[in-house]
Amino acid sequence: MNLDKAKKRIAKKIKMGSQDYPEMTIAYHGASNQLASEVTIQFVLEEGAETQAEMFRSNGDAREDEVIQSAIVKMIERSSVKTLIQIEGVTVLGA
Repeated sequence: MNLDKAKKRIAKKIKMGSQDYPEMTIAYHGASNQLASEVTIQFVLEEGAETQAEMFRSNGDAREDEVIQSAIVKMIERSSVKTLIQIEGVTVLGA
């Protein structure tokens, strides 16, 4: 899947807002607020369930990494996510 298509699918799901569970949260992290070298995906199957997490690292910007963005789309589809939340910006590591 190309990068633009993956980013559009993710953005569309985010715009749908809260739709109940399963719920997934995407958070980007990096050494500065300009470069996201890591992305953390948190998944909650149902209310009160344990949070599962997956992390991806990139040598460049994870937001522009076609492999990572395509993997996120596949995770959303395979887990039938109803609510997708993306934390705004890049959280600075070690801050």
